[in-house]
Amino acid sequence: MPDLRDARLRGERSETSAAELDERLASAFGALRARRHAPLAPLTTFRVGGSADWLLEARNSREVVEALRMARASGVPPTLLGGGSNVLISDEGIRGLVLRVHGGDIVQETADIVRADAGVTINGLVRWTINRGLAGLEAWAGTPGTVGGGVFGNAHFKGRLLGELVEFADLATADAEVKRVPGSEMEFDYDCSRLHRTGEVLVAAGFRVGRGEPERLRKVARESLAYRKQTQPLDAASAGCIFRNPDPGDPLPAGLPPSAGALIDRAGLKGYGIGHARVSPTHANFIVNDGGATARDIRALITLCKQRVAAMFNVVLREEIRYLGEFG
Repeated sequence: MPDLRDARLRGERSETSAAELDERLASAFGALRARRHAPLAPLTTFRVGGSADWLLEARNSREVVEALRMARASGVPPTLLGGGSNVLISDEGIRGLVLRVHGGDIVQETADIVRADAGVTINGLVRWTINRGLAGLEAWAGTPGTVGGGVFGNAHFKGRLLGELVEFADLATADAEVKRVPGSEMEFDYDCSRLHRTGEVLVAAGFRVGRGEPERLRKVARESLAYRKQTQPLDAASAGCIFRNPDPGDPLPAGLPPSAGALIDRAGLKGYGIGHARVSPTHANFIVNDGGATARDIRALITLCKQRVAAMFNVVLREEIRYLGEFG
């Protein structure tokens, strides 16, 4: 028979930990920024997902580290959420503490290194560098999400990887201790970094920059943004690219580029929908929420795309987006 006393004690400890975290978060950040049972859908670019047990709006790297320490002390699992792109949150939401990291500081540490907190948007970082005549990041104009998400997934654009510009990363360990790691040790690969393996949390990153004429840099930024608007459904609720592009060794139909979107298009799924989730008619590697889609609809459509492409072309599509919360 189950030990009812043990179960009762575990429940009491859980309630005590929850009350302690409530008190710590409210004391440190205020009740308006630390909320219970907060809806997460409005904080994602997909506009879907359930609620968080706790949601904290962290404004800079110092607050992120402080909140991680509180969560660890209370035995509550933390989940990082930046700009809300490149993720699909379960309809049941996320258990534990969700840290929405939005905003932060940008400083020029040396003549050729700019450090940005993880919650800074990539677009905000691009504008900051351009206004100061610092070159290197201008082509990333229009990239959704934050520095944290971009470094975590090693964001890519036109064959370039964001990790190529990272000089160092300030990472918080499981004990919420911060260490500086050289970019060469970040294990950057296509859509990947060491953060996938270690569970460390990016607090800030340093980017290599050079000198440039602001107007020329703005021209590059405008061209990048125009290209994205032309080729991607930026006016629809989506999470960005759903799948990674095929590896060079993957078998592809003759004449088809190594593109996940091209494979999905050739499979006849461009524009296809499940519920209110639809494969974008503009770019088949995007799934859009036509209004009222659920995470379940989107996940089912992702599964269908994988199954159809595998059956027709013997190519296994691998997700670029991250799933947060529990999916059945």
